Amino acid sequence: MANLFSNFKNMMYKNYGENPGTMLVHTGVLGWILSAMAQVSAVVFNDKISKEQKSFLIPQEIADAAINIISFYVITSSFKNLASKLVSTGKLSTIKIKNYINSKVKNPSEYIGNLNTNIEKDFPELKGDYKAFKNGVDVVASTVGSIISCNIVTPVLRNEYAAQKQREAIARMHGQDKKNEIPKTDKISMDSYIKMASMKYPSGSLKV
Repeated sequence: MANLFSNFKNMMYKNYGENPGTMLVHTGVLGWILSAMAQVSAVVFNDKISKEQKSFLIPQEIADAAINIISFYVITSSFKNLASKLVSTGKLSTIKIKNYINSKVKNPSEYIGNLNTNIEKDFPELKGDYKAFKNGVDVVASTVGSIISCNIVTPVLRNEYAAQKQREAIARMHGQDKKNEIPKTDKISMDSYIKMASMKYPSGSLKV
């Protein structure tokens, strides 16, 4: 048991020790997955819910879970990756790092903000200050992304999906009602009926 826990700690440090922002994204996704599994299981094993209701509720819960997980991962990781890029190119930086770069680079205005710039590789001597700053920015960006995803984007997407499913259900109900209706025929007068009959069966063709 001790070895298992030790291996788990080493694995976590190796993958997330220097990337706390990535850890927040992945643990957030894991949390959504576990929550979704709990929601679906609650429907599946609830004896008070009929099979007909389950056939609708289970796909609904799975669809909601997919929206939650995908929107959280895409938005949160996008915020984090954007923040990381801003730090690696020097658009976001500390005064100490910026002053050091200005003293080492001939054209700081062309170097800072260039998409090909990578301060971590170009200036390994700044690793300590750079990593501390980058990790802080990643954590803030991941937190902001998760807040926007969970409180703004995901509810909007879920409401839109629910509204669409509601419209489809109403359309199916109306379609079923139309199938059960007795076909209506236009009323005709007696004179019109006699004329139609005389045209179809002329008097000369009648036999007694």
